[in-house]
Amino acid sequence: MGGFPLDTPPWQPPNSRVRICVIFNPTARGDKARHFRKQLDAIGAHAALKQTTCAGDAHRLGTEAVSEGFDIVVAAGGDGTMNEVLNGLGDVPDGFARTRLGVLPLGTVNVLARELGLPLSTEPAWEAILRNRELRVDLPWAEWTTAAGKQRRYFAQLAGAGLDARAIELVSWPLKKKIGPLAYVVAGLKALGERAPQITISDGRTSATGELVLLGNGRLYGGHYELFPQADMSDGLLDATVFPKAGWGTLLRTGPLLLICKRLPKSVSRTLRSPAFTLTSDGPVPFELDGELVGHLPATFGLVPGALRLAGP
Repeated sequence: MGGFPLDTPPWQPPNSRVRICVIFNPTARGDKARHFRKQLDAIGAHAALKQTTCAGDAHRLGTEAVSEGFDIVVAAGGDGTMNEVLNGLGDVPDGFARTRLGVLPLGTVNVLARELGLPLSTEPAWEAILRNRELRVDLPWAEWTTAAGKQRRYFAQLAGAGLDARAIELVSWPLKKKIGPLAYVVAGLKALGERAPQITISDGRTSATGELVLLGNGRLYGGHYELFPQADMSDGLLDATVFPKAGWGTLLRTGPLLLICKRLPKSVSRTLRSPAFTLTSDGPVPFELDGELVGHLPATFGLVPGALRLAGP
């Protein structure tokens, strides 16, 4: 695509009083990020631009944008940037009621954008935001306790405890810059060689135990694999996929079907559905939210039905 004419942006918001803020990392690498920066003048004609200065800064800027009265706060980046901005909105009382979240997908995987069927290139994604439409979906959260007390963090699409979170913990960031998503595959292979503690998931009535537990607010894992075929982001339920074993044997049994058909054989996992789950373990187990390493079990996961307002879909 040729890009926006810088003096004539292609869309005017239907309501000129809608205030938009775009949060982005000015040093992000990759073709998408470079293309986005070329469109900054056009985007800036309709929005305030806030640049991050360090890791975690998108969280602070999200909070700042809500406090400044912006109607739409756009996370321009990957799922990690989106999750930071999401939690920035959540730090403000009634932040999710006051502000919609928008996404310009510039990251490696962009799971939320794929789940929602959003455009993956800058111009059509920005045009979708400017159309000023809204989609309400459930807002999942995780709660756990640290030395500093009880913590709560929100996520949009996915949580995981066990192998996938351990893989994120082991990712080499210099390698990720070189080979992209394949760096997670390398880290996952390392994690497969370690002892996997047992994780127990319970909704208060039903429980299951396994070495890997994935929680979905949507259907997709990794942007491409349909691990939660019944999931609906607006049904008031989290979908849990529990793997009794998550070692080499399971990988060899599931890998070909997952790569070819983008789904799992039913024999390797168990599915639970509930508004809330508690996860415990018999050893140290990390968990992730939207692909970002967050903490260690035990933790409780739940959601607020229909509380997240998304701009663009």
